[in-house]
Amino acid sequence: MTETGGTPRERYRNQVRAEVKELAWEQIAADGASALSLNAIAKKMGMSGPALYRYFAGRDELITELVRDAYRSLADTVREAESEGADLSDIARALRRWALADPHRYFLVYGTPVPGYHAPDEITGIASEIMSVLLRAGEAAGSTDPFATAMAFWTRLHGVLSLELAGHFTGMDVSPEALFENEVATLAR
Repeated sequence: MTETGGTPRERYRNQVRAEVKELAWEQIAADGASALSLNAIAKKMGMSGPALYRYFAGRDELITELVRDAYRSLADTVREAESEGADLSDIARALRRWALADPHRYFLVYGTPVPGYHAPDEITGIASEIMSVLLRAGEAAGSTDPFATAMAFWTRLHGVLSLELAGHFTGMDVSPEALFENEVATLAR
């Protein structure tokens, strides 16, 4: 083992896996998650399809890694906001910034499910970290029902975000940011 993160073979393996995930995100951005193809990624990397299966057992394992990374990123974002003293409104804004920074990542976890894919239970544990932050923020705000408050924030804000990111406000005289802020203000009352 070296100080830089394992043996040369482990570092190479991690580099290849990171490159595969990067190319997978590019594929998802271009064609959607349901079109994800390990063979297309392998071809782009100059490898054979079977060679890529040494790094990911299949499409579902790759999707699981991407979903895990996305949920972990969002959980880290809301926990960081919480550690900085954010209230529910600030956490909502952190969620929106996270979603706008990479809409494909947002849609992988909150959009249309990938046909034939089922996330393992461990992913639900990461997702529950996000709800825990909202529950604590609801309690800190003095909500008489922190669960109902957290769920209202979660569902209504995801509704607005999903519409915004999918472009459903295009051509309308609507500011998605103003609409989001209006929902946040209404929920914070």
